[in-house]
Amino acid sequence: MIPLREGLRVAHITWVLMRHGLDEIILAAHLFRPIRFLRYLSPFRLTRRVRAAPRGVRIREALEDLGPLYVKFGQILSTRRDLLPDDIAEELSRLQDQVPPFPGEQARTIVEKSLGEPVGTLFAEFSLEPLASASIAQVHAARLHDGTEVVVKVVRPGIRKVIRRDIDLLYTVARMARRYSSEARRLRPVEVVEEYDKTIHDELDLAREAANCALLRRNFANSELLYVPQIYWDYTRSDVMVQERIYGIPVDQIDELKRAGIDLGMLGRRGVEIFFTQVFRDNFFHADMHPGNIFVAPDGRYIGVDFGIMGTLTTQDQRYLAENLLAFFHRDYRRVAELHVESGWVPATTRVHEFESAIRAVSEPIWEKPISQISFGHFLLRLFQTARRFDMEVQPQLVLLQKTLLNIEGLGRQLYPELDLWNTAKPFMERWMAQQVGPRAFSKRVEKALPAMSEQLPEIPHLAYRALKRVAEGGRDRELQSAALLAIQEQIRSGQQGTRQAIAGASLLLAGVLLHLAQTPLLPQLGNGVLALASSGTGLALLLHALLRNK
Repeated sequence: MIPLREGLRVAHITWVLMRHGLDEIILAAHLFRPIRFLRYLSPFRLTRRVRAAPRGVRIREALEDLGPLYVKFGQILSTRRDLLPDDIAEELSRLQDQVPPFPGEQARTIVEKSLGEPVGTLFAEFSLEPLASASIAQVHAARLHDGTEVVVKVVRPGIRKVIRRDIDLLYTVARMARRYSSEARRLRPVEVVEEYDKTIHDELDLAREAANCALLRRNFANSELLYVPQIYWDYTRSDVMVQERIYGIPVDQIDELKRAGIDLGMLGRRGVEIFFTQVFRDNFFHADMHPGNIFVAPDGRYIGVDFGIMGTLTTQDQRYLAENLLAFFHRDYRRVAELHVESGWVPATTRVHEFESAIRAVSEPIWEKPISQISFGHFLLRLFQTARRFDMEVQPQLVLLQKTLLNIEGLGRQLYPELDLWNTAKPFMERWMAQQVGPRAFSKRVEKALPAMSEQLPEIPHLAYRALKRVAEGGRDRELQSAALLAIQEQIRSGQQGTRQAIAGASLLLAGVLLHLAQTPLLPQLGNGVLALASSGTGLALLLHALLRNK
């Protein structure tokens, strides 16, 4: 049973969807089959303009009308191209998180409560007018007392309660969709909401974002490719983050970049190099690299901001991904199929030759096109969709990677349409693989392990002595145990022999007593019975004696 408040919210969502001509999505559910005729009575059916728009556009506009949390949900949903039709995924990727700011006085109150001091004590200057505003937080300019220019990121007041309410509602809608719609079950709505739940709660923790920023800054210290702002930890908490203010040209402002004399071809190639460096050298990549989070410095370096969503790969995934890419570069589809099985991305029971044939069908057509017409990101998407037919499980880390690669490729082609992602990436991948295998890689691993080994080497002789001593003592213990067992066995045999003799003697004694009683005149009435019993006792005694002796 849906609570009244959630029921009203569901009714509002339904109204918004119908207003955008999405009543076919609602009424397609099995639950609403009895009332499908109502779609013909909808006043919005008379508005042909709404109906004329593609479904992806209508879905995007509906999410924008529902509010910032649904916009964020649509943005994250757009990364799950393995689940959505291409037209919807493409349109959702256009969602812009443009949210009206909350009052600067509220931001100042949150900062003072979180940091425990008045803003005037914390900063020499603090602007109440926000620089930017998004669904989770907004940013204010400030200046430290030493003159350093910074930005202060503040989580929206009451946003956690709003997020919890909306996520609970999304779970309700997702469960209903899973229950009543077979098409929705294929899209796994509950799992998608779970992923959104985790992602958005990670973004709510600005201390976590600050830690991500600090690690990325260390990874690219003194780099000519990427600059990452400094975090000021004394002013950073879970709902407030202070970092260095940066100045640069938004990466999608092509005309401004040209006026600044930036080499766009170099910029495109550097973007690709930054991505592969993060993924393969550092195993820590910025997974939200849309144009709003990337700027270009006057010297041509990229500047990154907003590190709430970061991606990582396991060492095994790194290796298999690199081998996959190189196998594609060399058109070795058999190896690609084998790698998918070896990595566990598809079941071990998969027929490799069938999988190889499916991969070849996806891959071969691209080699007939000019490089400038090939989308590497969309090619990987087609590959993952093909692998789904062979029960490939969705790999969350690969979905983030694919989404980031699509962003990078789209950005690179916007900057420099002739960008050749394949030839830009191939030398990097070959160098990385050369560093991972062979004598050079072995020597590096030994060099890396040497400090720990040098601490343990002095202990090895003592450990070897103790191990040998335990072996020797174990041998003596076994000898002693063997001697003790032999003594016990001898005692048991002796005891068995004595027992046999005692039973035999007792049996003969009993037989003698019975024979004597049989001959006694005091018991003439027992006569024959006692004699028979005596005879039986004698036979029994002799039989037992024989059996025990043979045993």
